[in-house]
Amino acid sequence: MIVLETNRLVLRRLDTGDAAFTLRLVNEPSWLQYIGDKGVRSLEEAENYLLTGPIDMNERLGFGMWMVELKPSRKPIGFCGLIKRETLDDVDIGFALLPEYCQKGYAFEAASATLDYAKTQLNLPRIVAITSQDNAVSGKLLEKLGFRYERLLQLSPDDEELKFFVYENSHS
Repeated sequence: MIVLETNRLVLRRLDTGDAAFTLRLVNEPSWLQYIGDKGVRSLEEAENYLLTGPIDMNERLGFGMWMVELKPSRKPIGFCGLIKRETLDDVDIGFALLPEYCQKGYAFEAASATLDYAKTQLNLPRIVAITSQDNAVSGKLLEKLGFRYERLLQLSPDDEELKFFVYENSHS
């Protein structure tokens, strides 16, 4: 199901048919470095990751992580979407692209459309984002979108400290 379209991209809900792409994306060095190891090593584990994560969240909340595809080929290039974590009060935005599609404006385009959706369709008063401290590229993209760095935080006592960004929705 298509959620959003931009000039160059389609964002749609994930399904179990996306397991092979998911397996590749979550094992990319950049994903492992900046997002973390999800322990997904097989197609079966990728399907389970999708079912218990993005697919479940989309069904329960009406939003979640979405597949980012190029127009008009519909070639998958990454994920972008909104996540409601138990450890954060607000919904956060997330994005990850295969390395060969980075630095081409796709992440900004997908994240802009997602942020607009969060503001206009979901009327969220605040959207947050988290990045690892060494992920300068994502931090710059968030600031370009209008997020401001607020502080360091830990999602759980054993986790590394992450950069916490906030976007205040003036339309809500």
